[in-house]
Amino acid sequence: MNTRAPLRRRLVRLIAAPVALVIGMGALAACGSETPAKDDKANAAATADGFPRTITHAMGSTTIPAKPKRVVVLDTGELDDVTMLGITPVGAVAPHLKSEGGFPAYLKGRTEGTKDVGPSAEPNLELIASLKPDLILSSKVRHEKVYDKLKAIAPTVFTATTGFPWKENLAVHAKALGLEKEAAASLKSYEDRAKKLGAAIKAKNGGKEPTASVVRFVAGPTRLYQLDSFSGVVLTDIGLGRPASQNVHSAMLEVGPEQIDKADADLVFVTVSDDPAKTQQSVVESNPVWKDLGAVKNHKVVNVTDETWMSGIGVQAAISMLGDVAKAAGVDLPK
Repeated sequence: MNTRAPLRRRLVRLIAAPVALVIGMGALAACGSETPAKDDKANAAATADGFPRTITHAMGSTTIPAKPKRVVVLDTGELDDVTMLGITPVGAVAPHLKSEGGFPAYLKGRTEGTKDVGPSAEPNLELIASLKPDLILSSKVRHEKVYDKLKAIAPTVFTATTGFPWKENLAVHAKALGLEKEAAASLKSYEDRAKKLGAAIKAKNGGKEPTASVVRFVAGPTRLYQLDSFSGVVLTDIGLGRPASQNVHSAMLEVGPEQIDKADADLVFVTVSDDPAKTQQSVVESNPVWKDLGAVKNHKVVNVTDETWMSGIGVQAAISMLGDVAKAAGVDLPK
């Protein structure tokens, strides 16, 4: 009887078994190695744009899981900022003092399809929720009372206030959107143009900087805007002087018709926030004190839009202001 053949077969099986085991383990290792590779790619994609990120703001801190695409803004400064950065918000609040309603005319073409979620004093929370935002922007001064309700809808980031700190607010909004570099570049471009405009105006005036005054007619006392206001910052960026009443680190000064002489300057820019009939405009402009202003006599009173000079509060509104100042000063707006 030949016992060699069975013995040979057993040996082959004994050798084959470990080989098969090694091959199988290798296959499992190969399969296992694919998962970390895929995870690494997913993690890299998740962090390439800097998200998720946590933003510290006026109401605490907020974690934003992914780069926002559906943004709701609840004030005009936020609206100027996000549209300047190339984002059409899904929802926004129109200027609260714009009597004719609607979004700012200077942003035409940038708010098409944006839902009005106002009024400003009481935003429509149900409508905001229905828009499924992934980011909500506003300020503590405007909407502190509804912050908890807003953050229950979507990640919400608030600045402290509006107006004067508009450049700092832009930085907060840009960080929440993941667009810091774009915001910094746009702000620098504006500031460079403002400086060039100031130099052109000074050259035209024989090396002298003309003074500029800002008068706003509202329902109530007339307002003169000072250094710590949106318009005040823009005029400072240009390099224009201010009359004594406005060369003060405060937001504004309220005056009656008999005190309107405090508004006198080489250039007087006038805005109206509401229906003129609700303001003191006609009373002031018929007053002998107004008529005696040097700017009135020299035809240097310029009517400008309230939505850019007062409620725009962003780079786009500031650039519009530069155009108004250039025209009033008789120079071309630098590119």
